[in-house]
Amino acid sequence: MTAMNTNTLQESASSANYEKSVPVLIAFAPNWKVRMVLARIVGAILIVMAFSMWLVAGSVMAAEVWPIKLAASLMFLLVGVSLMTIQLLDARPDAYFDPIRREVRVLQKNENGRPQTVLRRSYDTLGGARFVEDQVELYDVDGSLLMKLPLQSADVSHALKGQLSGSVTIFA
Repeated sequence: MTAMNTNTLQESASSANYEKSVPVLIAFAPNWKVRMVLARIVGAILIVMAFSMWLVAGSVMAAEVWPIKLAASLMFLLVGVSLMTIQLLDARPDAYFDPIRREVRVLQKNENGRPQTVLRRSYDTLGGARFVEDQVELYDVDGSLLMKLPLQSADVSHALKGQLSGSVTIFA
């Protein structure tokens, strides 16, 4: 394991250019768009099926079949509408890297949907960081893995490296 000490190149806090540094927010959430699209497509198909049961020519309208057909069409309609209106309530936390306070905060939404801080660590109390492909691994001072975060793009990775390079050891 090779460690690179980046603390020798740090600037003083008075000469740091805070106007150019921006906060970095990294979400833990996976890609839910495909699941939402599939749920809406299945919901639309079920709604169409609920109405087409009554419109198809040659359908049986016997007195014995009518209650079963009504129950099935109502079930298709209710399930279809619920799939069409489903909303994703993601309770996964977000990691917020603050360049002004020089700390990382993990924010999790409470039952009202408002973010609450569940973890706050100063950059000085972090043991190190390793940037691997499209994720960053933050380590505690004892060497244990503190958190592993996915990075959305190379720009986010570059901005995060810029923030952490002054006070956190970046492992190669």
